Amino acid sequence: MLSHFTLSFSHSSSTSTAFRPRLRFLLPYSPIKAFKLHRKTPSFSFSFSFSTNVSMNTPAGLSADSLADGLKKQSLSEDKDKRVKLNLEDLNWDHSFVRELPGDPRADVVPRQVHHACYSKVSPSVQVENPQLVAWSESVAEVLDLDTKEFERPDFPLLFSGASPLAGGLSYAQCYGGHQFGMWAGQLGDGRAITLGELVNSKSQRWELQLKGAGKTPYSRFADGLAVLRSSIREFLCSEAIHSLGIPTTRALSLVTTGKYVTRDMFYDGNAKDEPGAVVCRVAQSFLRFGSFQLHASRGEEDLKIVKALADYTIRHHFPHIENMSRSDSLSFSTGQENDSVVDLTSNKYAAWVVEVAERTASLIASWQGVGFTHGVMNTDNMSVLGLTIDYGPFGFLDAFDPSFTPNTTDLPGRRYCFANQPDVGLWNIAQFTSTLSSAKLINEKEADYALERYGIKFMDDYQVVMTKKLGLPKYNKQLISKLLNNMAVDKVDYTNFFRLLSNIKTDSTTSDEELLVPLKAALLDIGQERKEAWTSWVRIYIDELSGSGVPDEDRKASMNSVNPKFILRNYLCQSAIDMAEQGDFEEVRRLLKVIESPYDEQPGMEKYARLPPAWAYRPGVRMLSCSS
Repeated sequence: MLSHFTLSFSHSSSTSTAFRPRLRFLLPYSPIKAFKLHRKTPSFSFSFSFSTNVSMNTPAGLSADSLADGLKKQSLSEDKDKRVKLNLEDLNWDHSFVRELPGDPRADVVPRQVHHACYSKVSPSVQVENPQLVAWSESVAEVLDLDTKEFERPDFPLLFSGASPLAGGLSYAQCYGGHQFGMWAGQLGDGRAITLGELVNSKSQRWELQLKGAGKTPYSRFADGLAVLRSSIREFLCSEAIHSLGIPTTRALSLVTTGKYVTRDMFYDGNAKDEPGAVVCRVAQSFLRFGSFQLHASRGEEDLKIVKALADYTIRHHFPHIENMSRSDSLSFSTGQENDSVVDLTSNKYAAWVVEVAERTASLIASWQGVGFTHGVMNTDNMSVLGLTIDYGPFGFLDAFDPSFTPNTTDLPGRRYCFANQPDVGLWNIAQFTSTLSSAKLINEKEADYALERYGIKFMDDYQVVMTKKLGLPKYNKQLISKLLNNMAVDKVDYTNFFRLLSNIKTDSTTSDEELLVPLKAALLDIGQERKEAWTSWVRIYIDELSGSGVPDEDRKASMNSVNPKFILRNYLCQSAIDMAEQGDFEEVRRLLKVIESPYDEQPGMEKYARLPPAWAYRPGVRMLSCSS
């Protein structure tokens, strides 16, 4: 986290530049000097308002529309009755990506380099045998205007495994590249994901439906294009868990088993085994990534026009407020550099766009840090230009607080993508994205640097708000929060449970030392006298800080519990559901889905889902996984 942990960082537009993080504790915030993150830039955060759709929620506690949310809840039952409910055959398809962008002239799935194209038309080829519907999301169906009764159709598993075509769909696989672990990897693309098409709902929102694990594409390389039940359950559940936490993410409509087995070597140790196959239907307004633009820029002058066409398409359909802005908006800012030059965002829509992409990315990662989420594979091909959490592989939520935690076994040597590094990796990825747009002459150097500057400022602004709300403080206190995180790291305190328990602290300065830590007892396990004294000292300072706010304890508790989840998708909970599902029992997947859909609620009777990981959770393949898991 930039405010408490910082890393050495240098900017380079080279596609082979490696990022070498060095984790070290720092109490004060140390700005990333390579980009001169000056506060000469006005505190106003340049960002147009997001469209009001389920995928674009702001992080919990950060919403500027909290008052409106209260009014919405009052009429929720009325709105539910008025919702459009369509059959699958009546969905409003509109395939803009295929219609407006260049495609691959070939229709085969032979692995190859696909040039001068943004996609390849391809149909699902997965083989099925009595496919079964494992789990589904009614809230995603409602966003699509899909009648939830459609989940009961006998042919639903066939349609959403890819075995039968969906009426009105137009399937394709996207072509993109990316940096993987800091090194340029060239063409990657949708190797096991096939988009079924785009639809527009009754609110004029555009949604893309995509099957993951539905068969080979030209981008599958040496793989089979399939997915196993194990990884599919993880992706389905985490998509919905992150959404329910209030964090922007791709969604998941359904999870279907194929009835066939898929061979996987989970640990790359030569011990491959057959596992049940499955297909997840992922849903997002767009699956465009940083790498969607990078690949074309890397292929020379001829393909730079594709970068521009793709940028125009993205702005037109997903950032229309930028397309329609005028010079009268007067969005001009000082760069804070020695010559005090000015960046006028209204004179170049691409500059305005890249700034918003940078800010959305910063806000996204700040919200990850707030709930202790570690993505695990922040390659540029896994970074959404819409600021969504995308591609759930070896992810993990923090259990014991460890800034160097990575859930990805492939990441262990350098821990590039560990929890503490995520903010700086996000900046590095934005630097690669700005370099791509610069090479296509869509933005200049000053505009690129300004986007990087805005990333740093936006991250710090949002992160400070997140942490202030997590502690229920009247204002941000860097020293208090830094000391807390140091204490948590020393004693390996459970990140989620601690913050949930913290709301039980009373602002009573007369509480004795013996009673002071009682509300935190369940989180402060096995600590000696010296550490008790350290925690007692911190809680005393914390209470003093709270006392100045004048907020009643019960009001503060309610506010803190609205941003500190009781339930997160711990990896061992996933594994328990996976173990049962692999034996044909899907009820635990469905129960777990219901729990994580209300992470901030007490949910009496569900306490077991908030427990610390058992000893078996630390075995290989549970807490940590490989990129292919």
